Amino acid sequence: MDRLVSMLRAAGDPTRLRLLLLLRQAELTVSELIEIVGQSQPRVSRHLKLLSEAGLVERFKEGSWVFCRAADRGTGAELGAAIAALADPSLHEADKARLAHVRAARANAAASYFKSNAAEWERIRALHAPEKDVEAAIARHLTAARIENFLDAGTGTGRMLELIAPNARRAVGIDVSPDMLAIARDRLLRADIHNAQVRLGDTYRLPFPNGAVGAGFDVVLFHQVLHYLDDPGTAVAEAARVMEPGGRLLIADFAPHREEFLREEFAHRRLGFSDREVESWLAGAGLANAGSETIAPTGEGEKLTVKLWLATAKAKSKKEAA
Repeated sequence: MDRLVSMLRAAGDPTRLRLLLLLRQAELTVSELIEIVGQSQPRVSRHLKLLSEAGLVERFKEGSWVFCRAADRGTGAELGAAIAALADPSLHEADKARLAHVRAARANAAASYFKSNAAEWERIRALHAPEKDVEAAIARHLTAARIENFLDAGTGTGRMLELIAPNARRAVGIDVSPDMLAIARDRLLRADIHNAQVRLGDTYRLPFPNGAVGAGFDVVLFHQVLHYLDDPGTAVAEAARVMEPGGRLLIADFAPHREEFLREEFAHRRLGFSDREVESWLAGAGLANAGSETIAPTGEGEKLTVKLWLATAKAKSKKEAA
């Protein structure tokens, strides 16, 4: 009872209600919220602190910025949804208009970064099997069953979140690059996807507790990520740590190749992976090998074969689950 009263008190203030409704629309920084609601930084920060303490809002640091988002799990999420359903739409029309302005500014910044790097990304894409074929295969494997909690490890531009999140209850993308996260956030906003979020994080040290029955990720994806890492096996083991028993893992990456320029010009640490190598990571992480699929290049100039490796999480021991 005390918990519910605390949450209702937190949401009962007009400014905090405005903030809560805004944060159900998008992840926003403190500075963006200040711009939208037109109040001072100390006041907005104080309101956010109270909403966070009540479990209605989550705050997380990304470099020198602090992002905020409405709670997407538990009682806080349920109460937030109920409040939003009851709120008079005219209550925050002006806020929504200012939010659109903030979104436009963010989109312009993301587009600028994407434009400056697009030529390099397109050069790599032209080398391997068609992206549409790879995406279709990933979607076929992952969306055959309903997804509760989806983790895109190394989300980059957020394309995999856009592809998979509509088939999931909740989706989270992790990446070490704030610039990439800016692109991913813009992509999710443009696609009007509200059940997905992105976080600054390291695939070697995922910011999540150990997975358990009903309290872990039931699907984890590494899409064109592992070839950038010094120790891909450790990243796979870390993914296994946060998966729930029976959860599914999919790795999409290159088969072995000899395109040295990718290492020299695009920071690829590894020139593809063999089945044997990937299978050793899966075994070391306590995952059960669930097969693979090969997507060979088909067009002129395409040289790289894309492989999909699948695995499932076994039941954890009491020590691992602790």
